[in-house]
Amino acid sequence: MGRFSCPWWTWLAIVSLLASVGAHAELTVIYDSGDTEPIAPFLGPFESNDEIPQQDPRSIEPQIGAADPESWLPIQSAGLTPGIVQTRSHDRPFARPFFLIGSDTRSRQWVQDHRVQLMEIGAVGMLVQAETVDDLGAIAALADGLSILPASACDIANALEISHYPVLITAHAIEQ
Repeated sequence: MGRFSCPWWTWLAIVSLLASVGAHAELTVIYDSGDTEPIAPFLGPFESNDEIPQQDPRSIEPQIGAADPESWLPIQSAGLTPGIVQTRSHDRPFARPFFLIGSDTRSRQWVQDHRVQLMEIGAVGMLVQAETVDDLGAIAALADGLSILPASACDIANALEISHYPVLITAHAIEQ
């Protein structure tokens, strides 16, 4: 099965959090998607010298948060739909090729047809549309070694004037 990688900003947030825990400074919210939860309940063990009460491990229900695929759903990218993309050049050279796909039939077939080429060029994928956990599983199975992360691509689509997927964006071209 394929693997979903964490976005770079997730790692940046984790490193920032770990660096700031010892500083005891007031936290500043840089971005709030509306899906965030307060961090204060998690900081208690770091600020207290009291012994942490032991709980029976069988009574604790695991909460896997972002690791729970259902928490990612639905994945939507306003303004992007499955369709035909005309090949054209662009003037925004990217360091690494990437592609946008959905969970639709066209995208699934495109990944199947281009998987080897995408792996050869080291392309990273963004799953920009999915409704169910089954959609995620189907794309992961088709990826078979490709890195594909679930994310909205509205900003990228607007910047590159893309309205359809699947699409491959290389250093100087946009193509299907």
